[in-house]
Amino acid sequence: MEIYLQIQWLFLLALPIACISWTVTHEEVFREPREYCVNRSLYDRSIARRKFFYLFTCEYCFSHYITVFVLFLTGFKLLMPDWRGYLLAGFALVWLANLYMNIYALIRQAIKKEKTEIKILEKKTEQ
Repeated sequence: MEIYLQIQWLFLLALPIACISWTVTHEEVFREPREYCVNRSLYDRSIARRKFFYLFTCEYCFSHYITVFVLFLTGFKLLMPDWRGYLLAGFALVWLANLYMNIYALIRQAIKKEKTEIKILEKKTEQ
């Protein structure tokens, strides 16, 4: 595969990885399972079980597993046609997906801040 196509695939495949990782670890739709995993990651007796359940609460950790799944589905390799291409693709996808998630978090934070400021201004104008 040509290098420019590999770069396009890299940037595109990182999007669903980021989306799935963020949704599972942050959004309301998975709140109950996430709370269960948080509880188990904090209070389980076995360290192995604590670490296993922690994976579902951390977007960075979870993105590694989603990346492995995506690489298995797509067979995407970066720069090299053998196992090293999978390794490079895996780390590049995780890095880029986490970059996407951080940008998304900053945008959400800015929107929330604006909404709060608007509410404060509305209350001041009512008084």
